[in-house]
Amino acid sequence: MSFETAQELFDALCSPFAAEEIDWRVGSTTQDKSKGMALAYIDARAVMDRLDSVCGPENWQCNYTAGVVGSIVCNLGVRLPGGEWVWKADGAGATDVEGEKGMLSDALKRAAVRWGVGRYLYEMKSPWVALEAAGRSFKIPDAERKKLDEVHDEAAKRIGWGGPENVATYRLLLRIVTETVTQPSDAEAFREKYKSMIPLLRVAARKHLELTLSRVGSYKQAAE
Repeated sequence: MSFETAQELFDALCSPFAAEEIDWRVGSTTQDKSKGMALAYIDARAVMDRLDSVCGPENWQCNYTAGVVGSIVCNLGVRLPGGEWVWKADGAGATDVEGEKGMLSDALKRAAVRWGVGRYLYEMKSPWVALEAAGRSFKIPDAERKKLDEVHDEAAKRIGWGGPENVATYRLLLRIVTETVTQPSDAEAFREKYKSMIPLLRVAARKHLELTLSRVGSYKQAAE
């Protein structure tokens, strides 16, 4: 594992997937079934590949325990850079399609979301697309794939900053920082005072803030 901190590991787990790795299923439909709401998701194999590539296959593990009302809980453990194992869990019930197998996969995916894997998909738009018959059900035709890939890629670009509200909030924070943090000692005091809050910022916002704080006083020193 090449990460120095748990935050760096978490950031890597949160990274968006390639559009080709995203699948789409039909949610709500119009009354005549001509259009449906496309919902993005990843399969369990994509989750395991992400854990293998980011953590290393030897640095994560999972097990399952019984949940309530026939559900199952996946306990997902990840070894942090310092060697400590941390566990997070979530559960799922039996699915209509694959029953117990689908329940295991869904529980793993939900537990992985608690580690940031694919969490951004919950914030994506769910566009309405044309549907085509597939036996007794309906599916999203291949012709709609380009449109859906564009929706995903737009969300993937935004993941580090969040939506417009997140960006506006960060801009306000940055203005306060630049007006009040004027020397290296101020930057250190700021980091210490807000050390529990800074990690909660979006990835790109947090990295930009750290860069801004690290540069405090550099321009003055260069001028001198």
